[in-house]
Amino acid sequence: MTDRPVFLTDEQDLDVDVDDLCSLARHVLDDRGVPATMEVTLLLVDEPTMTELNSTHMGAEGPTDVLAFPIDDPAEAPGDSDGDDEVPQAILGDVVLCPAVAVAQASELGRQGRDELRLLTVHGLLHLLGMDHAEPGEEREMFALTDRLLAAHAATVGR
Repeated sequence: MTDRPVFLTDEQDLDVDVDDLCSLARHVLDDRGVPATMEVTLLLVDEPTMTELNSTHMGAEGPTDVLAFPIDDPAEAPGDSDGDDEVPQAILGDVVLCPAVAVAQASELGRQGRDELRLLTVHGLLHLLGMDHAEPGEEREMFALTDRLLAAHAATVGR
């Protein structure tokens, strides 16, 4: 796995394994061939913050589980540096997660909160990479890829 820049900011009160989410993000970005010069930010927020973001950016009421805000296109990212020169970074985007919503959602679905957060992290990253699930075929492709990425990461870290 590359030592790519994945940043995480935790602005909420639930206990979350932030190292696990960062490791998962690196795994997904490596698997998808995202240039190592691209950085991504994971932002963990509380329900009021997510409610505001959901209203402002999606026109929806209430909190949601994950929002993705793409910034730079991976196809236009600078290449990896072979020399000592510093390579300018590109920003893939931000994935905003609401652990409180994820935990409640997981409980309703009979899953663990940490597993739901992992799924949502992959889901948000795939949105940053241009995937969508508006059409049935897109949805099948995105969710099958999510399952494969989660299983591959689990096998890598021994879970």
